[in-house]
Amino acid sequence: MKLKSDRIETLKMLISSKELGSQDEVLAALAQEGFAVTQATLSRDFKQLKVAKAASMNGRYVYVLPNETMYKRVPTPRMASEMLRIPGYRSINFSGNMGVIRTRPGYASSIAYNIDNGHIDEILGTIAGDDTIFIVIKEGVTQDQVIKGLSSIVPGMEAEF
Repeated sequence: MKLKSDRIETLKMLISSKELGSQDEVLAALAQEGFAVTQATLSRDFKQLKVAKAASMNGRYVYVLPNETMYKRVPTPRMASEMLRIPGYRSINFSGNMGVIRTRPGYASSIAYNIDNGHIDEILGTIAGDDTIFIVIKEGVTQDQVIKGLSSIVPGMEAEF
């Protein structure tokens, strides 16, 4: 039996990378990743993740995570299990008390979700797109402190000065 945390991470990656418009489509995508779950379990997972439906670029209503500001999807979707093995982080840059994290396409919302729920004292909040995360940093916090705080959540993080 696979762990709930693995299922939740896979579900976040699927929602971030594919246009899934029905629970049947989501259940099929999860099954393809090796997760056999019921509709009731999926509904509980959606509630936990605060999943909503929004119009995609082509006008179809699809599931989205709450911090997704753009609903662009990866043109050639990979298996979520493959995406979870490949680090999504690419770079980070700072300007004053703001930072911009670049990710691989489809990874930003999942990484931002982890940052927001990681209780990093140096970061006030995030806004995520498809491959970019905007972070607001507390006043008086150094870039090194931010990177140290993020390093446990975003492996391989290094500043670009």
